[in-house]
Amino acid sequence: MSAPLPDTSTVDPALADNPLATPSTLPYGLPDFAAIRPEHFGPAFAAGIAETRALLEQVAADPTAPTFATVIEPLERGSALLDRTQHVFFHIVASDGSEELRAIEAAVTPELTALEDAMYLDAPLFARIDALHQAASDGTGEDLTAEQAHVLSQWHQRFVLHGARLEEDGRTALASLNQEISARETAFTQDVLHDLTAAAVHVTEEAELDGLDDAQRAAARAAAQEAGLDGFLLTLVLPTVQPLLTSLTRRDVRERLHRASIDRGTETWGLAAEIAQLRARRAALLGFEDFASLAVADRTAQIPLAVDDLFDRTIAPAMRRTAAEAERIARRAAEDGIQQLEAWDWPFYADRVRAEDHAVDQKALQPYFVLERVLFEGVFRAARDVYGVTLELRKDLRAHHPDAVVWEVKEADGTGLGLFIGDYFTRDTKRGGAWMNPVVTPSGLLGTRAVVSNNLNIARPAHGGIAYVTLDEVRTMFHEFGHALHGLVSAARYPSVSGTSVPRDIVEYPSQVNEMWALRPGIVEHYARHVETDEPIPADLLARVQESALWGEGRATVEYLAAAVLDWRWHAMGPDVAIDDARAFEDETLEDAGLAHPLVPPRYRTGYFQHTFSGSYASGYYSYLWAEAFDADTVAWFDEQTAAGVPVREAGEAFRRGFLELGGSRDLLAAYQAFRGHDRDLAHLLARRGLADADAPGLEADDVTPEPAELD
Repeated sequence: MSAPLPDTSTVDPALADNPLATPSTLPYGLPDFAAIRPEHFGPAFAAGIAETRALLEQVAADPTAPTFATVIEPLERGSALLDRTQHVFFHIVASDGSEELRAIEAAVTPELTALEDAMYLDAPLFARIDALHQAASDGTGEDLTAEQAHVLSQWHQRFVLHGARLEEDGRTALASLNQEISARETAFTQDVLHDLTAAAVHVTEEAELDGLDDAQRAAARAAAQEAGLDGFLLTLVLPTVQPLLTSLTRRDVRERLHRASIDRGTETWGLAAEIAQLRARRAALLGFEDFASLAVADRTAQIPLAVDDLFDRTIAPAMRRTAAEAERIARRAAEDGIQQLEAWDWPFYADRVRAEDHAVDQKALQPYFVLERVLFEGVFRAARDVYGVTLELRKDLRAHHPDAVVWEVKEADGTGLGLFIGDYFTRDTKRGGAWMNPVVTPSGLLGTRAVVSNNLNIARPAHGGIAYVTLDEVRTMFHEFGHALHGLVSAARYPSVSGTSVPRDIVEYPSQVNEMWALRPGIVEHYARHVETDEPIPADLLARVQESALWGEGRATVEYLAAAVLDWRWHAMGPDVAIDDARAFEDETLEDAGLAHPLVPPRYRTGYFQHTFSGSYASGYYSYLWAEAFDADTVAWFDEQTAAGVPVREAGEAFRRGFLELGGSRDLLAAYQAFRGHDRDLAHLLARRGLADADAPGLEADDVTPEPAELD
């Protein structure tokens, strides 16, 4: 018998009266946000880290023969205290991060990095995992379920990719590098948030806001008041293109807003270059040519050639389509006397071309898209009709911020699935963009159900006003709830493969699939109803919206590809390459890739590319297009089911059981093939984006899906 694991049932005296010390007694383990204060995190982190170190030492020192139950399951359980503290803290710091919380983040991140190194670079611990893995590989090991076998393989691979096979000098060097990288990533995150707030455009005269509606003006006035300014404040969203550019008629104001967006960032540009070089040195220590090669080793792409091939086959047709769009937009701008089209003109005139060529006026759409109705009668209705999932408002439960609301999620038979937190309005303490956070991880091993959150940055209406959303924000709401569903319906037993814990380059796939319901008959007519008359969106207007879907796809693809290629090229350099001028490197990279378009900047420039320089998408921003290939193929599958007379609820159940519930508990390429009956067909992706013209090379799944790479 192995020695018992450390007893974590008693509360550390240092944590007396600390609400993080013990599991929450609220439904589904929802953190007691009302009781948690910033001063609780430091002691909880310290105790959780110490508890984890004790657990790792005991598992490594166990003198008995290693088994799944004595090695892998303790690692899966980890420290409940640390897990609880991390989930709550990083959820709050992203959604409502005060200066005090950001200071805690800066202090604790190096400690968490050191803890990760202590685990992955522990030679005795790896020896036990390696022995288990070898026994499983040669058929001499214990009988494992399919999920256990996959979990063991994943743990072994993670240890190898984190340096477990390095000699002592290498492990020391790697731990030092990891600390340097972690510190710079944290600094990048905090600087991006500061730069985003600082770049807001102050407007003193209301006449400069010509083109904005009453709700937009009221939001700008409220933002100025919150900042202690007179007049109006045009706040920025994280991506380069600012939504207000489609409405502002004053060209000089559009230029100010555009330049504020693309020029933001000072320290972040140099930080990005430092992070990229440090990551390259880390990859070299681990035996990889560059960080990109290391990053894809445990993803579904598996080798850099697959990613390069995806870029090579999509850039040229995307640029051709963008050139055609630019020509049409320039002709429209010329009608207003603009002889030289500029980047800040494109969104404005693209919107007018859509209205004139396709009879789709974005302002005419707005009364049909009220935030609450989109959420209740659109996003939630689709979850019910497709997957049998219902949501019930829980006014008795408090979230992390007064803006955020909690719903209980249930199966069709009333069985509880977990909780969903919706936090939709922008504020200075919230990071930019939109994202899903797991707050409690669902796990059969731990006996937990999911608590997940969605965060967006929708402009807050003036006091008592109605919150409207754009068509893009409607899609984003469906997208982020797709991530939430992925977590909520997870049936995986082990936490490390539960819900959205899947390879980075396929994590966007379920959320992209969920976007398909946004404009589908049976859903759209329930939420897209006029705010004053309650009349559903006219069928002809909806048809025009759907018909115009390809308008702007060239630009959208190019701005995305530009960001994806930047991310990739920043991480495709060897360890001896030092970039002194990050802005020049960005310009040269885009020119070399054939993506240097004077009117289409990258979706994210290097200086505010949070996904890659402080998020989890390093060498992974390609994942959106990679995953979209699976998404487009799955949408085609749903269409095939409908054409064959299969009810949408039945088709949804098949997709849920065949993929969504699996999390990362098995090889997902094989799981997809089993669900779909064949590999993804990339022709559906090309057609969706309007890239399947006669000059565009064909794409076959086998061209970009290599055989699995083996690790030494």
